[in-house]
Amino acid sequence: MGFIYIVTNRANNALYIGTTANLIQRIYQHKEHLLPQSHTAKYNEVKLVYYEVHETMLAAITREKQLKKWNRAWKRHLITKFNPSWRDLYNEII
Repeated sequence: MGFIYIVTNRANNALYIGTTANLIQRIYQHKEHLLPQSHTAKYNEVKLVYYEVHETMLAAITREKQLKKWNRAWKRHLITKFNPSWRDLYNEII
């Protein structure tokens, strides 16, 4: 199983798309800045606003690559459709 996810900062103006086999653990790492040199730590992207579940990591990676090619407006629309208020979904997945 694999996941793609999008995290953002408090102002919802920075977006990071990633993949993982363990969504809860990975978002926890972002929230706790366990990787202090990472892009998400630098821009304080700790709010989980979107995720997808895929049957395999290969499928998740393929989808991640697709989403990373999208323009910002398309990504924002995808998030808003899934999570209209852009609330942090982390507590809903733990």
